[in-house]
Amino acid sequence: MTAIDVSGMIDAVGARLRALRMRHDFTLTELSERTGISVSTLSRLEAGERRASLDLLLPIATVFDVGLDALVGVETSRDPRVHGTPITRHGRTWVALSRHGDGPTAFKVTVPAAPAKHRVEQRVHAGFDWFFVLSGRVRLALGDDEHIIEAGEAVEFDTLIPHGTASAGSGPAEILHLMSRDGERVHLRDV
Repeated sequence: MTAIDVSGMIDAVGARLRALRMRHDFTLTELSERTGISVSTLSRLEAGERRASLDLLLPIATVFDVGLDALVGVETSRDPRVHGTPITRHGRTWVALSRHGDGPTAFKVTVPAAPAKHRVEQRVHAGFDWFFVLSGRVRLALGDDEHIIEAGEAVEFDTLIPHGTASAGSGPAEILHLMSRDGERVHLRDV
């Protein structure tokens, strides 16, 4: 077993923080407003002039919706399996199939049956959505158009177009859904 270089890990937090902030297109002022940490403290932390502490890292990790391990560079597990916990929102069950990171997140989504005449609720948000129908049939409302997507078919669309889905059959449908962090916030949280 190798010794952990804690000092080196703490020293590298600044570079990780700056990279994470830049990927999310935040200014120091915006991050300060969201965390309650002063701009000068954040700047010194990124520059390596201030040591990272738990009271600084926790609000930052919360804003970026990442674990502390992402900020300090600790590998939490060598087990490649993803153990997603089902989340039910608006009648749909979402199970994460990938670990949360900066890129797209994969989910298996169970879309419940809906009456055939049921109007599909549509939303708009930044990003792109992609899904593959694993089983069943899915009604995709995309602006003024509606499409029936069959098992084995995939779709991709700009999420600035009003969009929504419902099961097109008498039973639920299952889809493999890839989305960005923006899409995840819209779909899994009441924003």
